[in-house]
This record gives sequence, structure tokens and C-alpha cells, in this order.
Amino acid sequence: MDQHKKGLNTVCTHTGELEDKTYKGAVSPLYMSTSYAFENVDVKRYPRYFNTPNQVGLAKKIAALEKAEAALIFGSGMAAISTSLLAFLRAGDHIVLQKTLYGGTYNLVTEEFEKFGISYSFTDGLKAVDFEDKIQDNTKVIYLETPSNPLLSITDLKAVANICKKHGIVSMIDNTFASPVNQNPLDFGIDVTIHSATKYMGGHSDICAGAVASSEKNMQRIFHLAKNLGGSLSDYTVWLLERSIKTMGIRVRAQNENAQRMAQYLLEHNDIEAVYYPGLPSHPDHEIAKSQMKGFGGMLSFELVPDLSASEFQKSLKLIKPSMSLAGVESTTLTPALTSHSLLSAEERKRQGIADGLIRFSVGIEETEDLIQDIEQALKKVKQKQ
Repeated sequence: MDQHKKGLNTVCTHTGELEDKTYKGAVSPLYMSTSYAFENVDVKRYPRYFNTPNQVGLAKKIAALEKAEAALIFGSGMAAISTSLLAFLRAGDHIVLQKTLYGGTYNLVTEEFEKFGISYSFTDGLKAVDFEDKIQDNTKVIYLETPSNPLLSITDLKAVANICKKHGIVSMIDNTFASPVNQNPLDFGIDVTIHSATKYMGGHSDICAGAVASSEKNMQRIFHLAKNLGGSLSDYTVWLLERSIKTMGIRVRAQNENAQRMAQYLLEHNDIEAVYYPGLPSHPDHEIAKSQMKGFGGMLSFELVPDLSASEFQKSLKLIKPSMSLAGVESTTLTPALTSHSLLSAEERKRQGIADGLIRFSVGIEETEDLIQDIEQALKKVKQKQ
């Protein structure tokens, strides 16, 4: 093997070391996207085909982080989600999705899939049996999201993966809220893991990106559609994302610790009606979360008591910024009913348990004492206006 090809077959292990990996009888999609797929045409470094050196290098790092054989990076989380789903679904197929999903994913499915002749069912609950109950003869994919957006619900990864293997169905997960630091779904038998890399992988609220990791076989299938849909990432943003991943472990662990403290503080506060965080022993899925997560994440959500305005409360915050962003080093809040889940009807939000006054709180790396002081002063202002 010459040095050029040997370099392309070098991958990062999950320990961060480099390892020479030669594939016998099959070509890695990372190697393929760099050389093999277009060996007869002069587009070997064309960025739309996911094959510039820094795209390939970053994809290898993400694959290592998720303990996967291969990965691809995309221009957005939704590009990663839509490409992955459509790579495994065609006219006449059926997909089962969990009932609580990111609003963009829900909207993609409900607005676009019928145009492609793809049918779908949402689960009634989040237990493994809820997924199996919706399986049809033509079901090809089961799609889940855990922890879920915005209620931080937890789904048993191993149980769902076993159901998929039993029925010959591909399992996919949106692993964004956990990040590879806190959860590696492939360890529990899930086939494809997807991220909005805008969030914890990016971590600085300054990029938009997506990522997918899986086996070589699955990534070949995703790659062949991805190169036609054109959802690749610019080289400059690739550089920014690679910069961010270097600090992801430190950032996420700090956010885990801060979110745990803030969730406990809010749980004990008289002005807070409800707190949703899987790290709390009171969370209904706490034990499942403990069994599949290394940390409980930096995201939580909560509701104020009924007579306090969620909107006025967020406007009164000083350090914590009301913002569409999440998972950055700075703490932010938003109201899902008005932002991330605004595309859902009021009836659908109610079905998913998303109250109009629900506040999603992305906890950053600030001192928790400062965050608590900010919340206290904002609550005081809101109560004075009542």
C-alpha cells in the first residue's frame, strides 16, 4: 500500500490514538469519498462530495467519538436527519417515530413524506412495546430521540435496538442532547446515530452543522444519497467544528455538573411548578438514563407556577440570554411553543406534553451561583409586575 492510500486508511480510535485500518473486501466510505467513488472523474477534492481533506479528517474523529466505523458531516442537523432517513426509505415503506421529537424532524415527516409515498406512525408512549406496537410489514426504520427535545424524556436504547434486530428494521437516533460525551447509542445496538453538530459538538453558538455515524455499510448508503442532495459543509465551518470538538469533553462535563445543580435548585423552588431533567431521581426515567448515559447533559426544562409569566421571566433575565441557541458555553432559554416547536399545532404540542409556558434551559459553563442569582432577580421582577 502506498503512503497516500495508507494515510486515507488511518482512523482515530475512541481513545484518540491513530490506527491503520485496511478494509478487506470492502472500501471504507471515508476512503471511498476521498478516492474510490470518483476515481474516473476529476472531482477528487470537490467539497460537495464530502471529500476535502479536512472534511474527511473531521468525519474520522466523529466516527471515533461515536465508536462507529465511519461518519459524514453535513451543513445542518436537518440535512443529516433528512439524508439519513431518505437513504433507507422509499415509496411504499413505513417508519415508526417516537411521539416526542424535535419540531423540525416532526415537520419534515408530516409535511414531506407523503410526497415520497412514505407512510409513518408516531408511538403513543416511549416504552419499547410502544415502538413494537406500531410496526407494520413494510416498516423499514424506527427513529428515536433520547433525551428528547424539549421534555428530556428517555427511551431505552437497548430494548428498542433489540426490537429492530428482531424485525430486521434499521434503528436511528438523534443523539444531539446527549452528545458523544454522555451517550454512545451504537454500544447499545442502535444502527445510526445523528447529531445537530451545531449544538454540543459546536458549543460556541457560531456554526450550523450536522453529523451521522454508523457502520461502513450504512454510511455507504447514506453517502450515495448525500452527494446527490448536496448537504455538505463548507471547509471553513469544518475548521470551526474541528476546533470545537477539541474542547467538547471539558465543556460537556462542566455543563453536566452545572445542569444537575440547577435542576436541583429549581426543583426545590416555590415558584417552579415542574422540572424535567433525567439526572433527578424524581425523573420517571432516571434509572434508564443511568444505565445508558455517562452524564445527564446540560439541557433541562421547567415550568413556572401558573400565575407567573414565562415570557416576562425570560425578558427579565440578565446573565442568561433568551435565545434560539442551545448547548453553547453560555446559558440560554427559550419557549419551545414559540420557537423550536412552533411548527407543531397546539393540539400536537399538548399531545406531546409541551405546555405553552414551558421554558427550555440550556445550561452553560458559568458559575452556578451567578445563574441562581439571575433567576432570583428575574422572578422577583416578574412577581412585582403581577
